[in-house]
Formats: sequence, structure tokens, C-alpha cells
Amino acid sequence: MNNRAMHSVVVPFCVLMMLCLVSIRVDAGSLPLETISLPLGFTITLYADNVPNARGMTLGQNGTLFVGSREKGNVYAVIDKDGDQKADQVLTIAKGLNMPVGVAFRDGSLYVSAVDRVLRFDKVEQRLTNPPSPVTITDGFPKETHHGWKFIAFGPDGKLYVPVGAPCNICEPDPDRYALIARINPDGSGYEVFARGVRNSVGFDWDPKNRDLWFTDNGRDWLGDNQPPDELNHAPKPGLHFGYPYCHGGTIPDPDFGAKHTCHEFTSPAVALGPHVASLGMRFYTGAMFPPEYRNQIFIAEHGSWNRSEKIGYRLTLVTRDEQGNLRYSVFAQGWLQGQKAWGRPVDLLVMPDGALLVSDDSAGVIYRISYKKP
Repeated sequence: MNNRAMHSVVVPFCVLMMLCLVSIRVDAGSLPLETISLPLGFTITLYADNVPNARGMTLGQNGTLFVGSREKGNVYAVIDKDGDQKADQVLTIAKGLNMPVGVAFRDGSLYVSAVDRVLRFDKVEQRLTNPPSPVTITDGFPKETHHGWKFIAFGPDGKLYVPVGAPCNICEPDPDRYALIARINPDGSGYEVFARGVRNSVGFDWDPKNRDLWFTDNGRDWLGDNQPPDELNHAPKPGLHFGYPYCHGGTIPDPDFGAKHTCHEFTSPAVALGPHVASLGMRFYTGAMFPPEYRNQIFIAEHGSWNRSEKIGYRLTLVTRDEQGNLRYSVFAQGWLQGQKAWGRPVDLLVMPDGALLVSDDSAGVIYRISYKKP
């Protein structure tokens, strides 16, 4: 990969491993948004509360925000009736689904991932109070729930991209079934593996300039506090292999499987992100509200570490690219983590038509809105 940037986050190493995530239970009406630090001119507000376990987001053609969940099994429709940039209504349009994390919208229909299958809700925006029964467009994905939840999105080629995570922390699964990003036609046909060696991607987007795919990938656990890094990867063409389970972060051979291949055989990450930050949603900023230097740059939602002695993540980061293609990784918004306690966990991002950035939080069960006004 040309112009690689291995700009990592430096954090202290601690020997004692703390396995339990400590969170602060906060009522949505009293979220401490004042603890979130942002660059000058940016403001964070509450766009919607009462969106339990909010995960993936997509926007309908009539402006309805659709939100998936993982633990609740629900899919929500979030509606801003009066256009004041704050939701007036949250409707549950589907219940009891199997980890319906991913949502995508195309031609009036909502597509929802449910581990081994993808469902389609037709003419959904016309029936929000009386949702249609879903149509199963495919049930051919693996049934394992370990890394089985899926972010989904339609690409510029009109195909639905569907990741399949590894069914383990570290193992050597069937490369045509696991640890990959696949794509299918909108009717579920034409299954094709686009990228391999991807442990668990829960966010991707396409460069608005050249339509290349970029995606986040969560690194394996139990190699210590400071390795391996999570990854931001660039896949300009199909058929690339990104290393899992043989190589991590482009340079770290796996202790169990690394002897089978060398790291130089695989595509290295475009950027090495923080270790165990749980990088999930990522989006190119395509709006016009933020200052020009943010245009076409990459925002990443870091859900936060769960098996690190000192927690890291629980923030939004930014990967900027200059005209030479050099990449820089920095913190954009933080404050959900206070000391070693977290009151929120960012999951997905969505650029709205007005240029504001929405952020889902599955821990607080809310959607935030980040806006900008010149100071």
C-alpha cells in the first residue's frame, strides 16, 4: 500500500489485566455532554434518546433515520417531524431479530442484517406505524454469532456489501465463508468475496473521489495491552488479503498461525489505529457544514477497549489526507471515558443532508448530533 501511515496512539503498558468494562449508568435526559471535548466551533447535542442499543444508521429517501441494534433485536425509525434537528418520535419497526446491527436503504426499501440472513422491508417509509413483513433476500451467511453481527451498506456499484467476521478471536476459518467482506446483488444473488483476511469489520465507506472502499477492522485479543493495532484499510480493488489470521497490523506475525505466511504477502493497513480501541463505524465527510479542511476526510467511531488494563477509545477519531496522500490519525471528540469509567460508547456515524454528523451510542441508547458554527 502506497503512502502508508503507521501513526499509532502511545499508551502505557500495565501488567494487570482488568477484564470487566466499568460503565456509568446515565439517564438520557441528563447525559453529561459538557464532558465531550471538540475542536473550536463544534457543538454536540442530543438528536434522539430512547433508541436502546443504537448501532448502525442509514437515511431513508424521505428523511427517516433508521437505526439497528445488537442486543435488543430491534430496528428503529427516528423521525424529526418539524425539522428542528431533534427527533420528535422513535418507532420500533421490527422486534426479535437476530442482532440486526446493519441497516441500508435503496429504492424505497430498508435492508437489515440478521447474522445469517439479510431482510428487506419494502415501502417502509410509507408504513412506519404499520411496518411490512420482511422479505428474506438471502439466508446463506454463517449462523455463528461470534463476530456474526454485520454492518451493511450499498456501494457505488449498486451491490450490497456484507462482512462476515471470524467466528473466534484467532483461528483459521474457511476463507470463502469467514473473515471477509462479501458483496451481493440487491435481490441476494451473485455472492462474491471482495476482500479476505478481515477479522471483524463493523464499518466501511467509499472514497467520494475515486469510489475506493475503505474499512475498519478490529485486531485480535490477548497479545498484550499495546498490540496489535486496530486497522483502517484501503481496498482499491477486489481480491486483496489483509492478513488475518497470519499477520496483524501489517508487521506482527501471529504466534499461532504466523509461521504459515510472511507479513509481506498481505496488504498492510493504510493506518494503524490504537490498540484495542474497537474501531467500528467510519465515514468520509461529504457535507458542507464543517470547515473545508474536513471535506472528504475520514471520521471513525471508536467503541472502546474491553480487555485492556487501561481503557482506550470511547471517542471519535479523524484520519486526514493531504494532497500527497499522507495520512494522519488524531482525536476529534472525546470525553465519553472519564478516568476508567465510560458513560457512552460511539458506534456508527452518518453525514446528514445539512452537513451535521450523527453518532449512535449503544451504551447510552441515544443518537448525538455534531454541528459546526464559525466562532
